[in-house]
Amino acid sequence: MKEKTLIEMKSNVEGIKRVLQQVVTEITHLRELGVGTLETLKLIPGYDQAIKDLQTNMEEQAKEQSKAEQNGASE
Repeated sequence: MKEKTLIEMKSNVEGIKRVLQQVVTEITHLRELGVGTLETLKLIPGYDQAIKDLQTNMEEQAKEQSKAEQNGASE
């Protein structure tokens, strides 16, 4: 390869490396924010009941979806 092409490739790789490092940093910040938010929510009164309600709702939705899929397959 020509030297010019190699220099361009090196420059491109270094640019990609900088962008990926920034993405990793942002993901780390988002993870910390998510964990902090979850820990804050756990301190709110009624958290345990809200989780139980969400689980019940998800189970009901799964049952309804399963029935809808069965009805659609049998028709």
